[in-house]
Amino acid sequence: MAQLVREVMTPAVTAVRPDASLVEAAQLMRAQDIGDVLVMRDGTLLGVVTDRDIALRAVADGVDPLTVSCQAVCTPEPVCVAPGDPVDQAVQLMRTHAVRRLPVTDNGTTVGMISIGDLAVERDPDSALADISRAAPDSWPGTASTARPR
Repeated sequence: MAQLVREVMTPAVTAVRPDASLVEAAQLMRAQDIGDVLVMRDGTLLGVVTDRDIALRAVADGVDPLTVSCQAVCTPEPVCVAPGDPVDQAVQLMRTHAVRRLPVTDNGTTVGMISIGDLAVERDPDSALADISRAAPDSWPGTASTARPR
């Protein structure tokens, strides 16, 4: 069983600039089959915007996702872990802060993401969440894929 965050994390990150529209973020999420993007300026992590943020902090309030920026709805200053941190620390931080994803940073550089889905695949591979996290994305008519929560 993996002991360190680096053994479980997804090493790639997808980022948008703070002024990117929510539509841009959603299109990236769909194209890359992910549920979040990082909001960054000049390599500095400013926040995380999730598919849920877009739905609940913008669309549900009737705002135009073409005109609202990612910075306006993101979670600023997200809780982060380091690649050398124990996996149990990531689990505890997710519980404490009620989040499903944590950016992984190393000396101020964002190097990956760890999600509740990543943890399920590693820690409980026979669970429903692990099955969902490993499954291929469904396709909607007219789209290449859909984002699924991880």
